[in-house]
Amino acid sequence: MPIHVRAEPGDYAEACLLPGDPIRAKYIADTYFDNPVQRNEERGLWGFTGEFEGKPISVQATGMGCPTAAIVMEELIQLGVKRFLRVGTCGGLQTDLELGDLIVALTAVPADGTARHYTNHEPHCPTADWELIHGAVHAAKELDQPMRVGAIATSDTFYDPDDGRHARWSSRGVLGVEMEAAVLFTIGALRKVQAGCLLTVSDIIVGGEFKRISDDDLKAAVDRMTRVALRTVTAGKKH
Repeated sequence: MPIHVRAEPGDYAEACLLPGDPIRAKYIADTYFDNPVQRNEERGLWGFTGEFEGKPISVQATGMGCPTAAIVMEELIQLGVKRFLRVGTCGGLQTDLELGDLIVALTAVPADGTARHYTNHEPHCPTADWELIHGAVHAAKELDQPMRVGAIATSDTFYDPDDGRHARWSSRGVLGVEMEAAVLFTIGALRKVQAGCLLTVSDIIVGGEFKRISDDDLKAAVDRMTRVALRTVTAGKKH
């Protein structure tokens, strides 16, 4: 039994959504899963398994930041999970993004320490699994859900002391900044499992004025993202 995800092989489905927030994990299980069963509560990292449209599915909170996300992913791999799709929020880095927009991440700038430890600080481009990228685009189109597809950045700092970093990322076409994807993509490559990331824009942090989404609009946007994510991660190898 792993140390932090206190479960046994078979307790989790091969397909697993990864929100950071344990409350969001419970909400997803309660709202979208048939027959949800809680599989983990250790350290507040809630995890659940159930079914979505007749297919096994799990959801597991990772907490905030790459260190805990890496621990959770490594232990889920030990338990047999093979497809991981992060469902999170991000700060938008392009002025034409709107609050609540959906981003499908292609790659993640590894501006964090954990992913660099995994690659011995050698240059590396953490990249999402193509099948999950393509599957998410396909699912979003089926659900008539607009999306943006492109690079994001993964940072260790929510309150970044470098006032110019976000503008520099923006100038290079990075769509948003969050705190977990780079290490998930890196572990996916190293452990030969699939890893992807969908993000809801919860803040606009460029353009001179900070904008924050309302709680009601965030809930609606996360629901839209979750529907895309569930279709994506349970679709199987057909795209």
